[in-house]
This record gives sequence, C-alpha cells and structure tokens, in this order.
Amino acid sequence: MPFTVPPPRTPLDGGTARWYERELGWATVAGPPVRLATGLRFDVLELPAGAGRRLLGRMGPTGPVALSGGRMRLLVAAGTAEELPGLLDWLEWGGIALDLAALGTGGRMTAPLPPGREGSGAPAGSVWLRPPVPGREVESSLPALRSAPWGGADGPCLTRLVAAAAVECHRALLLSTRTGGPATRQPAPQRFASS
Repeated sequence: MPFTVPPPRTPLDGGTARWYERELGWATVAGPPVRLATGLRFDVLELPAGAGRRLLGRMGPTGPVALSGGRMRLLVAAGTAEELPGLLDWLEWGGIALDLAALGTGGRMTAPLPPGREGSGAPAGSVWLRPPVPGREVESSLPALRSAPWGGADGPCLTRLVAAAAVECHRALLLSTRTGGPATRQPAPQRFASS
C-alpha cells in the first residue's frame, strides 16, 4: 500500500492572515478573528460610523477605510497614535470629549475579509469601504503629518483629516444629546443675554 500525503488543509481563517502577510506585508495575530497588528506599518484612527460616513463625504482620498460594527477605522501613518493628543490640542480640541481614538503600537484591528472574498475569516460587519491595494506601497498613501497641506503625492494631510474627524465627532455628540441618544451628558440650559 503506497504512502500518500493528504493535500494541505485550508486555514480556518479562509486564508485571510496569509493574504495580509503575503500581499501587503502586514503583521497579523492569529484568530479567530484574524487581527492586524497596528503601530508597525500603520496606525488606526477610529470614530463612530455615522461621523465617519460624514467625514468620508467631506474628504477626498483618505487611504484604506474599514467598517466594523458601529466603528469606522481609517488607516493612517504609523506614529499617529502618539501624535493624536498633541495634534488635537494644537487644533484646539484638547479637553473636549470626542469619541475619536487611535490604535498604535501594540494595538490590534479586526481584519476584514480581503477585497473580493466571501465566506468565513472575519466577523460579520467587518468590511473594507476603501480597501488596501496589493502591489502598491500602501504606507505612502496614508495620511501623515509630513504630507502637503491638502494632500498630494505623499498622501493626504493628517492634520486636515483629524480636524475634520474632530468636527464630525463633536457634531455627532451634540446631535445625540439633543435627541437623547447614546450620550449620557445633557447640555445645561442656556440663558440668553440681553442688552
């Protein structure tokens, strides 16, 4: 009886981790679900999905964008997470409660299924809205502080992106307090000044 070797098994994640590692050179963390390591090749700017949709409507190119549950995740240049608090202060948003966060070194982002794939490997609702493109240097297209003021060959301007994201997050907070939405803080009644 001849000895036969069984064919290789399909990975449990449907090949998702392998795609990210081989096609884009991104580090993954074994799942399920497969997660992408942040802080190495990119950081992630994260905000509520509604605010993110309005942001994408205002902005031109942003680099890759994913949607996971009620959160939108914009890939930005590595190092952004450390710069975000200072950048928000400089933009005069410091001290204001915004639902805007960044994932940097040591962070993890749930990996959406690679573009054009269906099936298992990513949790329901984790999808690319603007997917990364294999064979292209993704990092050079990410928003960064070193970019020209309105974007350009080096990628979109991080300062402009963060300023617009802060406005949309603040707008979402104001609308939710007005409608009694998820925000817990109600605005104090305003008194009108008269002269």
